[in-house]
Amino acid sequence: MLVLKILLGLLGLGVVVFVHELGHFLAARLMKIKVEAFSIGWGNPILKKKIGDVEYRLGMFPVGGYCKMSGETDYNEAWNNMKEGIKPEEGSYLAASPAARILVSFAGPFFNLIFAVILLCFIWGFGFEIKTLDNRIILASEVTNEIFPADSAGLKTGDRIVEINGKEISYYHEVQENIALNAEKSLPIKVERDGFLYNLQITPALDKSSGAGKIGVYFWTDPVIDMIAQGSAAQREGLLPGDIITRANDNTILNTIDIIKIMENKPERLVLEIKRNGVTLQAVFTEKDLETELGISWKVITYRTPNLSIPEAVVKGVKEGYKTLVVSITSLRLLFKGIDLTQAVSGPVRITYMMGDMAAHGFGQSAATGLRFLMDFIALISVALCVMNLLPLPILDGGMIILFLVEMIRRKPAHPKVISVFNACGMAIIFSLMAFALFGDIMYFIRR
Repeated sequence: MLVLKILLGLLGLGVVVFVHELGHFLAARLMKIKVEAFSIGWGNPILKKKIGDVEYRLGMFPVGGYCKMSGETDYNEAWNNMKEGIKPEEGSYLAASPAARILVSFAGPFFNLIFAVILLCFIWGFGFEIKTLDNRIILASEVTNEIFPADSAGLKTGDRIVEINGKEISYYHEVQENIALNAEKSLPIKVERDGFLYNLQITPALDKSSGAGKIGVYFWTDPVIDMIAQGSAAQREGLLPGDIITRANDNTILNTIDIIKIMENKPERLVLEIKRNGVTLQAVFTEKDLETELGISWKVITYRTPNLSIPEAVVKGVKEGYKTLVVSITSLRLLFKGIDLTQAVSGPVRITYMMGDMAAHGFGQSAATGLRFLMDFIALISVALCVMNLLPLPILDGGMIILFLVEMIRRKPAHPKVISVFNACGMAIIFSLMAFALFGDIMYFIRR
């Protein structure tokens, strides 16, 4: 399974990088800039083939890639040879106008954004199944004895959150999405309690391990058994789908959190009272049974999004792409709010694993679900790559765009020394970020 996850992750990341480099490649060809090599993956090529003037390569390491254009290194060579300027050859990268080079630099991130929108159009066009939970909540403070924003706002266990910041809420995943994106912002919320509606105000706290907002609530799930794992303790005790757990060790059970709280105290045995077709039954689990999971899955809400027409799918895909872009940009400011970067910032190793893990989990349900999960994650990473590459840092596309804009304003190229120092700083920054991200990835897997 681990190998499958890695392969799926590498496949997804490879597709994102291919699209990015394809943008640079097509823009370079459009601007009549000679491309010497187009590679997917880094390191020595394990496969290569020359078609026309371009050598197409498959690198040894499948993460990353590049589009090598003629004359890209002329500035560095000029500085190394102590030259004051360069005379680029016709058709080379630096012989093109600054505007043409800006277009080439911008094309990579732009292709990532367009690709993400196309994937989202397909996902929403064909529709998909969503497994979610009710919008009823349980206060986390009842489990951890800590005070959270939900307590300060006046929320109570059993409340249904029906509106956040003017947006109607029907399911728990909508609560998560709206809270996660609004850390440290005061939000008006509306809750339903005992048949009455109450207007409250809540300010989600910033979770420094993830960068997301949190208010301190769990989802409410009725203790109705949905599935029993084969060979599990629950199956040996005769539990069946549809059974309702009403008591555990003489404690009344209203939701699944009530059961979790009892099991966290590590009882020597667990006695469950079950309602089945109006009859009360009993199941007893020993200390040995409790050393592993009981094998019970709880009932969730399942619904399917509608199939959309092509125009509707395009509109929805653009909206979702824009929302993802805004979230990616907004997330950058959280880096300066004291969050734990080793947990909140993912490097290529963690991204590859997470992408493969999500896809493998989806394929475990069905081929369509697995494909949807993979496409959804690829779209997210593609937008993130677009945003990161447009940052005004040396070596990145955004940094190069700034450099070429300065050249347009000055009406002459920068001195080779400036370019060399600019690029050297960029390499140092990028490798430092990669090293930090890799350290974070290692810590992530150690914690797991």
